[in-house]
Amino acid sequence: MSALSLQETYSPTGICFGCGPANPKGLHVRSFVAGDEVVATWQPEPHHQAFPGVLNGGIIGALLDCHCNWTAAWHLMQQDRLDRPPCTVTADYAIKLLRPCPTDGPLELTARVTVLGADRATIEGTLSAAGKPRALCRGTFVAVQPGHPAFHRW
Repeated sequence: MSALSLQETYSPTGICFGCGPANPKGLHVRSFVAGDEVVATWQPEPHHQAFPGVLNGGIIGALLDCHCNWTAAWHLMQQDRLDRPPCTVTADYAIKLLRPCPTDGPLELTARVTVLGADRATIEGTLSAAGKPRALCRGTFVAVQPGHPAFHRW
């Protein structure tokens, strides 16, 4: 596994709240390719809590959205044999909260492609803590074209 995440490699000046390395107040999701999956480990801080010891649901959504988006970008890059991932955005995503997510240890994110199209990918992601799945995500992420505000953001 590379020492640099996908975000640090392909978008070092990115300012996205969830995954932008250059956002000083962001979550700094760091996604890594592991075979067909993309994985990440993330450590919550006290200000990410909804109530004592439990992670805020919006933070869960942001973590899974960004991690799954980078999973789509990576797989589209591989499919088209590009040297950089296409800039992708979220078309839709749904989060299913399974059980409370503790904030006293690291969280594991995993994501994989379920459908890969010409310019989009459907991704399924999981956020786990203490060996148990805490939330699931399913979303569609689309490569944007020139003229879109996100085009060339990385």
